[in-house]
Amino acid sequence: MKTIKIFILTATLAITAMADAAFINIKPPVKNNTISGKGFAVIELFTSEGCSSCPPADELVARIQKEYTGQPVYIMAFHVDYWNHLGWKDAFSSVDYTKRQQMYSQRLRVEVYTPQIVINGKKAFVGSEENTLRNAIKSGLQNSAPAQIILSGLKAGTNKATVHYRAEGNGKNSVLTLALVQKNGQTSVKAGENKGRSLSHVQIVRKLQSVALSNGKEGIQSLTLPAGFNPQSWEVIGILQNTTTGEITGAAKEEFQSAG
Repeated sequence: MKTIKIFILTATLAITAMADAAFINIKPPVKNNTISGKGFAVIELFTSEGCSSCPPADELVARIQKEYTGQPVYIMAFHVDYWNHLGWKDAFSSVDYTKRQQMYSQRLRVEVYTPQIVINGKKAFVGSEENTLRNAIKSGLQNSAPAQIILSGLKAGTNKATVHYRAEGNGKNSVLTLALVQKNGQTSVKAGENKGRSLSHVQIVRKLQSVALSNGKEGIQSLTLPAGFNPQSWEVIGILQNTTTGEITGAAKEEFQSAG
């Protein structure tokens, strides 16, 4: 009888252990977007509050921003102005951002439309295509960055901000572009295709300024600050871009230094 009892107990323990192991194995994996590599992903979203197809793209890049916090993923939302005559004027829009999108249209041989995303200046696609965006981010992070831009000492004065930059490994056809970015914004749309909707935005480009690097790869640049500026809610993103191909070869961002 002892032998039988021991066998039954052993079998019971083995079945329990197998059940526990099976339970452990069916737990859902923890989502982790950390990718080992020395690359980066610059996401340029061309959007408009007057476009009914744009809110899903705005929401997508907002999710991406949260998921890739602390990684070299840089989001810049450019609100174009060609929707403004169709019922609603986007307060964040600028003809400069429309011109930037047109530049990509010519270099990448794609149409101009919203929402549109351009990754690292090399690939354009519909801004709400989540799988395409995620694959492009993964590819950008896995590849090595051809060049490097370092930003530091970002300070806000009464009407202007100053930032120190240093470029490394960039070619002779490179230009440094600095974007003054408002991290969040909300609008209650009163007319147009999104009439009656409350729209939320992230990483809104409010000013874009190019710096020629022909006379040196290091310096201090000033940026004019718009009305409503709050250093806690803004940042500067810098990108190195090939003026011939449009490819972005390096990117960085810098937060504003606290007062005092």
